[in-house]
Amino acid sequence: MSEDPLTAWTGRTDGDGPEHVRWHQRVQPAPHAHEDAGPHVGLLGFRSDEGVRRNAGRVGAADGPDALRRALGPLALHGEAATGGLRLLDHGDAATVGEDLETGQRQAAQLVTTALDVPSNALTVVLGGGHETAWASYRGLLESAPLRQAPMPRWGVLNLDAHFDLREADRATSGTPFAQMAAAEASAGRDLDYAVVGIAEPANTGVLFDRARQLGVRWMTDLECEEAGGAGVRGFVEDFARDLDVLYLTIDLDVLPSAIAPGVSSPAGYGISPGLVLAAVRAAAASGKLVLLDVVELSPPLDAAGRTARMASRLIDEAVRTAGAAPSGPARQR
Repeated sequence: MSEDPLTAWTGRTDGDGPEHVRWHQRVQPAPHAHEDAGPHVGLLGFRSDEGVRRNAGRVGAADGPDALRRALGPLALHGEAATGGLRLLDHGDAATVGEDLETGQRQAAQLVTTALDVPSNALTVVLGGGHETAWASYRGLLESAPLRQAPMPRWGVLNLDAHFDLREADRATSGTPFAQMAAAEASAGRDLDYAVVGIAEPANTGVLFDRARQLGVRWMTDLECEEAGGAGVRGFVEDFARDLDVLYLTIDLDVLPSAIAPGVSSPAGYGISPGLVLAAVRAAAASGKLVLLDVVELSPPLDAAGRTARMASRLIDEAVRTAGAAPSGPARQR
């Protein structure tokens, strides 16, 4: 874990022109809050696995943000990010210290709001962290400019995950974020627009399926994804995003097969293929409504040969490239 997150951005350098450029050559420190940085993607990390520990999972996700930066650093950039038309700005990290998850989540939420509120933000990417990151992302999104409008834009969360993460518990864990969101939205007189791609039936009890039905959650199981193929997955995402103004995408890397993503707290027994996950990511980013993405559950100590980190970096790169080329939705025209 580095003291300065910017030191994790490393990679080979073949030249300085856009035809040579890689992620590590374009990432810069984020400016002061509310300073217009021009069109850009904001990046930040949340060093936390206390939620995973509370959920009896395999810890290690606190090291995820730097591992994701190291995996992204050598990747070649294309499109607006390569030419400088879309800047890459790193806001640094929030962290859970010891067992104090709630304070860590509050600090991460503040950092998410800060990143989203920088003018001309095309997308904010949160590098997790366990899936407790999602509660911080949600709180940060609610306080940010994209949702601080009257009337409040309609927003929804799309989760690429083998699990619903709708558990009821006495305290927050990596398995409770969407139950927390549903309760918070209900307290505000709203319903949670929530959809999941990749649900593994054996990994979710009947109680969780009942809870999902009660909340009006839409989902595709892992088997349904494979049967539907890329077109079916894209159609599901496009249908979910169609009536939204703002889309928040969260990717739990355990949605992937364990042979491809071994470095997660709860490896998949089956999972959905990378091509289908990429299809969902591309559809979300191409909607013009995606403002927030988090990528969670990478546990570097468990990641044989860095396979999970490399797959995650490809998903992030695809989201950034596609979102950078997508027309901005109403909530981002500010």
